[in-house]
Amino acid sequence: MELLLIPFVFALVAMIIPQKAVRGYALIGALVSVVAGVVHAVNYVPSAEYLSIVKACTTMEGGLPFFLNYGYDGIGLTMVLLTNVIVFLILLSNYDNQSIAASKKFVALVFFMQFALLGVFLSLDGLLFYIFWELSLIPVFLIFLWFGAKGKRRALMKFFIYTFIGSLAMLFSLIYIRSYAPSFSIEDLVAAQLTTVSALWVFGGFFIAFAVKIPLFPFHTWQPETYTKSPMAGTMLLGALMLKMALFGMIRWMIPLAPEALHCMTEIIVVLGGLGVIYAAILAIKQNDMKTVFAYASISHVGLIAAGIIVLSLDALTGAMVQIVNHSFVAVGLFLAADIIDRRLGHRNLLELGGIAQQAPKFAFWFAVIIFAGVSVPLTSGFIGEFLLIKGIYGYNWIYGVLIGTTLILACVYSFRAYQLSMFGPSKGFEFPDLTWAEWLSFFIVTIVVVFLGVYPQFLIDMVEPGLQKLIEIVNVK
Repeated sequence: MELLLIPFVFALVAMIIPQKAVRGYALIGALVSVVAGVVHAVNYVPSAEYLSIVKACTTMEGGLPFFLNYGYDGIGLTMVLLTNVIVFLILLSNYDNQSIAASKKFVALVFFMQFALLGVFLSLDGLLFYIFWELSLIPVFLIFLWFGAKGKRRALMKFFIYTFIGSLAMLFSLIYIRSYAPSFSIEDLVAAQLTTVSALWVFGGFFIAFAVKIPLFPFHTWQPETYTKSPMAGTMLLGALMLKMALFGMIRWMIPLAPEALHCMTEIIVVLGGLGVIYAAILAIKQNDMKTVFAYASISHVGLIAAGIIVLSLDALTGAMVQIVNHSFVAVGLFLAADIIDRRLGHRNLLELGGIAQQAPKFAFWFAVIIFAGVSVPLTSGFIGEFLLIKGIYGYNWIYGVLIGTTLILACVYSFRAYQLSMFGPSKGFEFPDLTWAEWLSFFIVTIVVVFLGVYPQFLIDMVEPGLQKLIEIVNVK
């Protein structure tokens, strides 16, 4: 239970600590959560069963049972560790941004966001999952509202409308499937026997919610503007963590609750994911705002992950989990690079950049490392993840596999274009200070993680494989 309590307590205390201590307090709080997650991981023995950390039942008004049911398997624990480390990186990478890092409101919102995300990944009760899913929207919405760029109103409204509609669709699915089960407990919901039509209603509601949050083509239109207008820390929270709730939800909730609908929905989702991969990558090539380039790149990469999850082969599911982790770390690195340029120069326009490598060689080096990780070169976790994903999709349908495999080429085009235009060429006459210690350390941690998992992915695979095999068995049995 301490996994949930630590960020909640730090969120509350953040509002009363002295202003001058906020930045150090934020890093300490995030580091405490990382240590707690590591302790759980060290003591965890990979298993297909859920390890319960809290299980209690109370009675709501009207006699309805309400279960406080929290726990994890290897998949959930991976997401917990990912969340805690990424939150630490977000706070560390924004350490030099005084307008955000020294704000009590911002630090409290980040910890509250962490609390809600951990609730999503630890909940083993459908109602709890939905409550934490909704709670996670509040802090990121407020970060966007209070710290976002000028002209944010339109993007903010679009973000709210899309997520509100998606949440209503998921709530409908939960209420509907609850009529077939004795409680909202995940075991009872998974055991519910549905007809194909009933399963399609349940699957459809979850799919709309998750497709919006991923975002999957054509539900993606809120994302680029929201990412661009949001403060960089908010963009990191959205890109590195919040969309992972939906990918996790596909694995934990959507597929096992309504596998009877898979034969109707698999090809549709693979096609939508494939369209997103190609469409978003082409748009990324045409952008001149570096942050927008990486926003469209994110849509392209998560489309591949969603397509891999739904084909439901062990290779593709394993690749999806590896790529979920890889994408989170690479997203932090890429958006940090865009933020460093924006804070030093006041803009991110690629056509007005150039010659930065001459003035900031350390930044140029680490930015190059993250770019190479983003295009999934060997010895990075992206190489393992994308190889397994494309292999799994190719096994489902070789045509889809070949088309989606073009992501490897398209990613090189928009990534190296952004790097070349910003780092090389003639200088535009501006001064560009090199990395601070916090920025350097953030890049270093990201690099260590993606290289470690690229060299030794078995560490992650061993943790998630039992849970993924259980998912496949559930689908085959039902």
